[in-house]
Amino acid sequence: MSGRILLLLVVGVTMVFAESLQSDYIDELFRIERYSQRFSNDVKEDAKLDVPELIIKYKYPLEVHEVTTPDGYILQMHRIPHGRDKNNVPGTKRPVVFLMHGLLCSSADWIISGPGSAFGYILVEEGFDVWMGNARGNYYSRNHVELNPDNTDFWDFSWDEIGNIDLPIMIDYALAVTGNEKIHYVGHSQGSTAFLVLCSLRPEYNDKIISMHAFSPVAFMAHNESPVLNAIAPFANSIKILASLIGIGEILPNTLLLTWAGQIFCKDHAITQEICSNILFAVGGWNDAHLNTTMIPVIFGHTPAGSSVKQFAHYGQSIASKEFRRYDHGIVKNIRLYGRRSPPKYNLSNIVVPIFFYYSDNDPLSQSKDVYRLYEELGSESKVLLPLPSFGHLDYLWGIDVKPLLYDTVIQLMGVVEDQ
Repeated sequence: MSGRILLLLVVGVTMVFAESLQSDYIDELFRIERYSQRFSNDVKEDAKLDVPELIIKYKYPLEVHEVTTPDGYILQMHRIPHGRDKNNVPGTKRPVVFLMHGLLCSSADWIISGPGSAFGYILVEEGFDVWMGNARGNYYSRNHVELNPDNTDFWDFSWDEIGNIDLPIMIDYALAVTGNEKIHYVGHSQGSTAFLVLCSLRPEYNDKIISMHAFSPVAFMAHNESPVLNAIAPFANSIKILASLIGIGEILPNTLLLTWAGQIFCKDHAITQEICSNILFAVGGWNDAHLNTTMIPVIFGHTPAGSSVKQFAHYGQSIASKEFRRYDHGIVKNIRLYGRRSPPKYNLSNIVVPIFFYYSDNDPLSQSKDVYRLYEELGSESKVLLPLPSFGHLDYLWGIDVKPLLYDTVIQLMGVVEDQ
């Protein structure tokens, strides 16, 4: 991990901090005159600070925790235990909210919009104890007890392992530290996918969840409109094999392939090619109506945060099969792992927690027909569809008006469920 290293002691926890993962790229971006003149120095700074440094900058309490999974991945979690301006008495027991990021992202998603706008800060001011997870392989969870990220063996996972292995150990740890018996869970995109994997494969975790809030839920993908994922879908299995043969396990942030994808898939949009070339927008789409464009450098500073080829391949398999099922390793390995030639479907009837779906037809990755099918196949009797017609895939995180349109509703619903 490159960058300036700082050793600090915050809330009794020793931490090593570094600059944001795309700090060098941000420096290059601001050498372009049209960018350097457009954005404030504060935005530039936030683009270069990592998550712990950002939280400290805005004078919120911070704890950094690490857990090691049974298969050796070292995962970092960021906790904001209480508010800065309200609900700010330390040591008070509060309801826990666990926030889980999407594909290519990290815990940064929940705080880079800043105080008053970012969901992580809003939640602690409203009296919640906020824990932000980081899946294996992203910038904050890029360590293993034996494997090196430069080795393809490190990247031998999809979101199946994130849901089946990473989530339970992070949730259990948060519950142990806080002494709470249950949490509220919020997942964006892949964060919702991983939750569905968790509770379908390990239904005992239903008992540890008060409510689940799925921002842009992704499970069934028959009607997916992401051009990048649709292009991958017919070749999902061969892409993983080819990547392994040439020694690539990670989706890299800066390659000619991604630049080409941005130029092809964004060429009709009235935005610059630099924005188009960011894989996050190439996959999730662009929505001029809601996205706060002054946030662009900060988003670029923190994403893409890392992903395995298999995570993309697994979504490609979902599109091709039109089913929500476990990773297809091929006949031989499927028989060894699953006892059958093809991967089994996730048993959604096992999921019985109260679930709230926030979705939009303007979202290429989470189309309403696919969300309706998910809604119908879930075992939970407490499930609610909450459409947000104009939202794009990334507006759930960084939309200009996301607080009144989404976050206030989520907090209100958490309170209702908590009181039942």
